[in-house]
Amino acid sequence: MSSGQHSKEERPSWVPEGAGSEFTTTVKGGVSEKSGVFVKKRRRLPLPPPDELAKQVLSGDRAALSRAITLIESNSPAHRPAAREILNYLTPHSGKARRVGISGVPGAGKSTFIEALGNYLCDAGHRVAVLAVDPSSSISGGSILGDKTRMETLCRRENCFIRPSPSGGALGGVTRKTRETILTCEAAGYDILLIETVGVGQSEIAVRSMVDCFLLLQIAGAGDELQGMKKGIFEIADIIVVNKADGDNLMRAEATRAEFERVVRYLSPSTEGWTPPVLTASAIERKGIEEFWSAVLRYFEHVEKTGLLVERRAMQALEWWKALVEQELLQRFLERADVARKADELADKVRNGTLAPSLAAEELLELIQAP
Repeated sequence: MSSGQHSKEERPSWVPEGAGSEFTTTVKGGVSEKSGVFVKKRRRLPLPPPDELAKQVLSGDRAALSRAITLIESNSPAHRPAAREILNYLTPHSGKARRVGISGVPGAGKSTFIEALGNYLCDAGHRVAVLAVDPSSSISGGSILGDKTRMETLCRRENCFIRPSPSGGALGGVTRKTRETILTCEAAGYDILLIETVGVGQSEIAVRSMVDCFLLLQIAGAGDELQGMKKGIFEIADIIVVNKADGDNLMRAEATRAEFERVVRYLSPSTEGWTPPVLTASAIERKGIEEFWSAVLRYFEHVEKTGLLVERRAMQALEWWKALVEQELLQRFLERADVARKADELADKVRNGTLAPSLAAEELLELIQAP
């Protein structure tokens, strides 16, 4: 049976009213454990009006928060008006949380570190939101979203909200909608946000533009100090932690910490007047977590006292606005019928090697001034 033949009752509640065959997902019945009879599963409740959903988010309803984020992350044009209305409602209630970005090489133990840190903060009475970004496959477009599974104890805490999201191919180790998700979680009353990035190298620098404090998580043996400098990521780190400092690896981790400490002396700090401390920790043994958070508090004390926090957030908002304008202009330009036809024509020439890509780009962009 094709998607167009399914009745309205068999389609998920998030499918826009009047949508056609482009939405192929359907809800099928299941088998009752008691009777073994094939029965239809209970449908999810329909989404409430945007203003009502926003009010539920403000009340701290975690289910409503998840649904609001799903709506905001949606790429469907049908969801944009509702997402825009929700953001307009919630934005005045955001901005009060401390935003901490956590990055590092693959295998550095980011998820384990976040779980240890999250539990420590929850025990201290904080409400913690974890935004974990998983890389999307460049082939299938899919994502495993396994971070929540690795944070087994943290995900059961009442005062913690964990949201795994696919990167969707976006550069910078974050998703295209991470900033909107940050505002939504802040409006829901979470006072500490931990943003875990993909961890793929230089493109991680993009997360600096949306957090207050940036943690670089490293491990011993992941490369020498010169390699770290070449990557450029050391220059934007506010705190550096060498993780997995336990067992037989303890001495090597301490040696690595000393190496990194020498490195930061030669770099210009990303935050004026602040020298990034280099610490060691063992997330699996819950060691060094309190020391790390003490460093974070010292950092916030510095940026709040000097006014750098307000200045940085203002600059981040402007950068975000400019990026959104550029993205929307590009999308509207490429959606024009004459541009699409010309793009197909030029693509064939580039593919055949009869036209240089740079010249093809210039020829296409000449249509910007066309009526």
